Amino acid sequence: MIKWGIVGLGKMANVFAHAINDVENSKLISIASKSKHKLDEFQSKFKIKKENKFNDYNDLIKSEDINAIYIATLNNTHVDLILECAKNNKKILCEKPIGLNLDQANLALKAIKEKNIMFFEAIAYRSHIQTKKIIELINSDEIGDILRIEAFFGFKVNHVKKDSRLFNKNLGGGAILDVGCYPISFFNLFCKKDEQLKLIKSNGTFSSTGVDDQSEAHLLIGKNIEGYCKVSLKENLINSCKIFGTKGSVNIPAPWLPAQKTYIEIKNKNSYYKKFITSNKSHYSTQIKNVSDLFLGNIKDQKNYVDINESVQIMKILDIWREKIVNSHD
Repeated sequence: MIKWGIVGLGKMANVFAHAINDVENSKLISIASKSKHKLDEFQSKFKIKKENKFNDYNDLIKSEDINAIYIATLNNTHVDLILECAKNNKKILCEKPIGLNLDQANLALKAIKEKNIMFFEAIAYRSHIQTKKIIELINSDEIGDILRIEAFFGFKVNHVKKDSRLFNKNLGGGAILDVGCYPISFFNLFCKKDEQLKLIKSNGTFSSTGVDDQSEAHLLIGKNIEGYCKVSLKENLINSCKIFGTKGSVNIPAPWLPAQKTYIEIKNKNSYYKKFITSNKSHYSTQIKNVSDLFLGNIKDQKNYVDINESVQIMKILDIWREKIVNSHD
């Protein structure tokens, strides 16, 4: 049984606390927030013992009642909390992104490696059975060799607020940092061993607060696969992925937030069909269960989960992506 603590009690902490109720190998023990109101509300809603609520993050991290921590705070606080968790030998599930830039990601990498701490970034779709079925389909040669992958993730924010986490540069705002990890982590699934992504070109626009609010990127996935993605905070995109091969194509209508009942579409020279996929848990509950099993040593295969090495690789691409569009506007 993994005994969890949550640091930060915003939207994703609530999602986590509800999702863990469907998981047998995990239990929520402790919570921490700088807001007394959130602490009291969370404690009541999720029946947390009074002695296990903290208004200081470090006090929770040092607690001997827990062995894993879900970091659900704002982006600009992630790395300091990761370092503190590593120092106290706590296993970590951290909301994306791991930090604000590659330098911060490398600090986390160093601490995690030195302390030999298990770490995963909370990119939950990677835990869903749909993602596994897509990889199996590609490996079965159903659409032949992959030529091109397209990925989209965008939503329209009607009011730009300078103090919002999405639009404040100091808080880690911007479309690339907020949702860029989704297409990049999807592309990573199709890199062969010892292959990486290479960003070829990108363009984008900026909001009135100075953060990127929409951007496109062209990448090389491994040696032969073309990648294209678009992320946005000012447009409701189709939020899908498409994989094009020499024999056909796969369309994934809901790659990022797959429901318990979902489907993918397959086209080839001779047919078109839908493959329906059913999970007995939400993708958030599945993430908690599987990450806890990894922490417990019950499962060994980590390839569908974003570990610290992949987190650093993702941040490297996100840094280059942002730098290219900034330079293009200078």
